[in-house]
Amino acid sequence: MQVKLKVLIAEDNFMIADMAEEVLVEHGFEVCGIAGTVEETVALGKLHKPDLAIIDYQLADGGLGTEAATRLLANGDVGILYATGNYSTGALKDADGHATIGKPYRPEDLICALEIVADLKANGATVRAFPHGFQVLKKKSLNPAEFSHG
Repeated sequence: MQVKLKVLIAEDNFMIADMAEEVLVEHGFEVCGIAGTVEETVALGKLHKPDLAIIDYQLADGGLGTEAATRLLANGDVGILYATGNYSTGALKDADGHATIGKPYRPEDLICALEIVADLKANGATVRAFPHGFQVLKKKSLNPAEFSHG
């Protein structure tokens, strides 16, 4: 029996969050919580210790997903996927995390992006083809020469 990866969703648009949860559950992931703010994200992260997190760049109450990600990573090893329409602003270029996918995204692209992030977290590389709107974040600790994808 395959272990289900636990995913935390940090998204202040609850229609998007509910759609993402439905798609993730259909594809064998366990959604351990949905948060709309940085504080909710951090609290759920501490409580559930997720394997992966889908984080919107702009959260409720003026919070930033980058702060939520940094605080989640301080509490454990979490694969971070930013799902945002704000990537073109360059706001995520130095962010803590693994990758980003642009909104709007197709459900199958979200699943593929999460699988890539799981690969990157576990192995530092992936052989999967990137879905539309997906980019790996440049990490100070990741040597681009060591990264591979198909």
